[in-house]
Amino acid sequence: MSVASAIDRRARGAHVEAAARDYLLAAGLRPLASNATYRHGELDLVMRDGDGVVFVEVRYRSGTDFGGGAMSIDARKRRKLVLAAQLFLASHRRLADAPCRFDVIVADGDPAAPNITWLRDAFRADD
Repeated sequence: MSVASAIDRRARGAHVEAAARDYLLAAGLRPLASNATYRHGELDLVMRDGDGVVFVEVRYRSGTDFGGGAMSIDARKRRKLVLAAQLFLASHRRLADAPCRFDVIVADGDPAAPNITWLRDAFRADD
C-alpha cells in the first residue's frame, strides 16, 4: 500500500467514524471514547446508552461484495473486540458493572456522507 493510499484510507475511515458518531448522538447515545487502542485491538467508538456501555465497531465498504461490512466481523475480530472491551472496562472501574453490548455500524456509499445501518446488539461476548 502506498503512503498516499494509506492516508486516503485513514481519511475515509475518519469521515465514516465521524458520521457514525453523529448518527448515534442523534439517536441519543453519549460518547465515552473513540479509537481506544489496546494490545488486543481497537474500539472504534464507546458510547453510553442509558446506564449501559455500547462498544461500536464501524465498518465501511464501498460495495456489498463478499457480504459487506457486517460479514467482515469474523470470530477472530469479535474476540479481539471483546478483549479490548474488557481492558476498557478494567481501566474505567465506574463502568465495570454496567450492562454492555456490542453494536456494529455498517456504512457504504460516499464516505463523506455514507449510508448507515445500525446493528444493535450485533454479537455477544460469549459468541
